[in-house]
Amino acid sequence: MQKLRFSRYFKVIFILLDIIVIACVFLFYFFRNNGYKYGQAILEQNLLSLILLIFFWILLSGRTRLYTIPRNLTYTIYLERLVTHIFIFIFGVILLAKVSNNDFLKKDRFLIAMSLFLLLFLLKSMLFFSLKYLRTLGINHRNVMFLREDSSSEILRSILSQRKDYGFKIFDYPSEKRIDFPKLTEFWKENGIHTLYLSNGGEKLFKEDERQLFKLADLHKIRITLIPSIVKNNFFQYDLDYIETQPLLVRAKFPLDYLTNTILKRTFDILFSIVVLLGICTWLFPIIALLIKLDSKGPVFFLQKRYGYHDQVFNCFKFRTMYVNGDSANKTTEENDKRITGIGKFLRKTSIDELPQFINVLLGDMSVVGPRPHMLLVDDFYKPKIGRYVVRSMVKPGITGLAQVNGLRGDTGDMNIEMQKRILADAFYVKNWSLSLDLVIILKTVFLVISGDKNAR
Repeated sequence: MQKLRFSRYFKVIFILLDIIVIACVFLFYFFRNNGYKYGQAILEQNLLSLILLIFFWILLSGRTRLYTIPRNLTYTIYLERLVTHIFIFIFGVILLAKVSNNDFLKKDRFLIAMSLFLLLFLLKSMLFFSLKYLRTLGINHRNVMFLREDSSSEILRSILSQRKDYGFKIFDYPSEKRIDFPKLTEFWKENGIHTLYLSNGGEKLFKEDERQLFKLADLHKIRITLIPSIVKNNFFQYDLDYIETQPLLVRAKFPLDYLTNTILKRTFDILFSIVVLLGICTWLFPIIALLIKLDSKGPVFFLQKRYGYHDQVFNCFKFRTMYVNGDSANKTTEENDKRITGIGKFLRKTSIDELPQFINVLLGDMSVVGPRPHMLLVDDFYKPKIGRYVVRSMVKPGITGLAQVNGLRGDTGDMNIEMQKRILADAFYVKNWSLSLDLVIILKTVFLVISGDKNAR
């Protein structure tokens, strides 16, 4: 029996709660300034202003996709949408205060803006994590299954199994040479299957089986989701377009292919790096240099060649965290690596060893946010194995990145699967870049530095 879907009800509840918060803040400052004493005309004007703000909030959500919250949405991406939405909304509030005759709006517009930002940010973050927590308890889960599995579906299965907060419950279906459709439809009914994941990179279905599968899935309201091959396909480099009604896959134009976005990102990189280098590094670098020298013999800085933008090789700056050895360029770091010095463990755990890379940012070799640059031997090993690996080089490498703030760093087990997960995150970043996403990644990085990243090596 198919389970009741609560998504639409959650959306309505979230919208109503947001409207209540906006109305409460508006009315609080209205009564705080004794706005009710100005007569019927002023009351009606303020009511109209409130209705306009609520209408603007709802209309804006269609653009920012604030209420489009798929269960697999990460907080990083949600936070980017939330911050973007609230900032645009606050700009609307300030603009309304400028053009309206509402005295309290003009007088308290910045207090109103600050109150709205804090309350809405806290409320929506709390609701987001509450929903995630409910799903970890098995509430509001979605029943899914895999058919014709391969390496790509293995990665997806691993993600869905590890991320309990996504709320997916996997039901195993035995592999068959030919599909037993009566058995399959009975399996759907017994387990309330909502989504069937079908890989198009593994063993192909017989054509008649494929037609029958899609026909039965439509009949039983089963959603079939195709999993593209990670090894064979460069699907991230294409967008769906149409000539009249004929669909076409055309070469994608990524956000940072546009000159205005490139200039914006470069300007931010320069300004942010100058602030960090002058505000933090001027006093921290001498302390770190002294500790490194006291701990072991060798230079303070460690330079290693990495691939950068369009695979151009550059010298990546880091604080030296290892004893001087001959394996730095041909051997990756292992857990409990004996080459790492005492102070080096601390520098790696807090990511302070990467602070000198702000020099690389000023030189134009790197960006503050982007795919992390790997050792040359790592890139050379994985490039022919993973189809989308080359997408990483379409932007400058970063000091921090989307993969890193989502825990995809260090040697965490099966490196083939883990590396493919990292490339998925990097490819997502390249295709969905925005300045607000960069800001969210930086904020999450600061939090990880303060709290300590368990995956740092």
